[in-house]
Amino acid sequence: MVETPTFENACLQDFSALCRGFLFTSPWRSLATQGCYTTIDTPVQDAAQPQGAFQQQLRRHFADASKQGIAHPIVAGAIPFDVSQPAALFIPESHHLFHRTDLQRTLASPAEPLPQVRRRAAVPDHAGFTRMVADAVSAIRQGDPQKVVLSRLLDIVTEQPVDSAALMQRVIAQNPDSYHFHLPLPEGGALVGASPELLVRKQGRDFHTCPLAGSARRHPQDVQQDRAAGEALMQSAKDRHEHQLVTDAMRATLQPRSRLLSVPAVPSLLTTATLWHLATQIQGDVLDARENALSLACLLHPTPALSGFPHARACQLIQQLEPFDRRLFGGIVGWCDSEGNGEWVVTIRCGTVQGNRVRLFAGAGIVADSHPESEWRETGVKLDTMLRAFGLQ
Repeated sequence: MVETPTFENACLQDFSALCRGFLFTSPWRSLATQGCYTTIDTPVQDAAQPQGAFQQQLRRHFADASKQGIAHPIVAGAIPFDVSQPAALFIPESHHLFHRTDLQRTLASPAEPLPQVRRRAAVPDHAGFTRMVADAVSAIRQGDPQKVVLSRLLDIVTEQPVDSAALMQRVIAQNPDSYHFHLPLPEGGALVGASPELLVRKQGRDFHTCPLAGSARRHPQDVQQDRAAGEALMQSAKDRHEHQLVTDAMRATLQPRSRLLSVPAVPSLLTTATLWHLATQIQGDVLDARENALSLACLLHPTPALSGFPHARACQLIQQLEPFDRRLFGGIVGWCDSEGNGEWVVTIRCGTVQGNRVRLFAGAGIVADSHPESEWRETGVKLDTMLRAFGLQ
C-alpha cells in the first residue's frame, strides 16, 4: 500500500525538493506532487469525451490508486500541441495543495547566477522566420486559413549544466502573477515556464477560461508610453480581428457543452512583465456532470490562439512552414482530480532544460495584416520572459 504523507507548509522552504516532482502555481490553487504511482502516455485524442476510452482508462487508474491508499488522486503533467502524440501525464503517489503567496514568501533571491551562456541560435533564423511569416500572410490573403500561429525556438548552450530549480526560482520571482510550472520529463530534464494564459479552470460544474490573442510590448520605465501601448492595442483592428477569431471559435466549441455561457463582447487588457495582451474572461457551467477539467481542456485544445483558424488548415500550414516539431511547446500543462476539478494552462513563455542545453519557445498569431518584421520582434519580446532569468534580455 502506498502511504500518503501529510505535508506542512514548511516543505515549501526546500524549493529544490519541490522541483523533484511536478510544481504548479496559480492564484486559484497551487500544488506540488511527490512520487509517481503510474504514468499515462496514451494520446488524448478522445479525452474530450467523458465516456471515451481515455476517460474510462483514467477512471480505472483513479480507482486503482484509491485502492492502494492514495487519498484524492489526481492526474498531472503535460499534453503536446499535437494530441496524436504521446501525453506526458502521471498520477502521483501524493500531492500537496498550498497558497502560492506562501511559496513566494519563502523564495529568497538565488545566491548564485545561472551558468554563462556559451552560444545561442534561433530556429529558424531571422531570414527564415520572416520568410515563413510572409508565406503565411500570402496564404491567408488567398482566403485559407484566416489565421495561423507560427513559432520559433531559441537554443542555448551554457558552460555548465543548468539547475532547472534555480531557473524556476528566477522565473517565479520575475513573473509573480503568471501560472508557473516545473515538470520533470520522462526522457530527462524539465519543462519550465511562466504562462500568462489560462486554458480552463473547473470547480464543481463551473468553469472559467481566458484566451489571449493580440499583444503589444510594454514600456515599464515610462508610464505614459506604457499606457499608450495598451490603449493602442485595444484600438488595433488587426489585433481585435485576431482576438475575435479565437473567442468566436471558443464560443462555438463550448456552447453545446454548457448550460450557461458568458462571453464578453469586448476584450479586456491583461499585462505581464513584458507585454500587454487582449484577453476575454469566459465563464460557464457544464451541461453534463461527467465533464472534468481534463475533458474540457482537451475539448478546447489547441485553441486558435495556439494553432489558428480554421484549426485543421492552420495545422497543415504549421506543419508545412515550421522547421521543427513543437512536441510539448504550445501544448497544455496542469492537473485534474478524481472529482473533476482542476486547472490547465497553455504551455507558452516556457522552455526545456536538459543538462547544459536550454530550448525556449515563442509564437505569434499571423493574420492578413501581419508584418514579418513585427512578428519577429513580438516573438523576441515573448522570449524575454525566460531570457531575463539568464540576464539576457
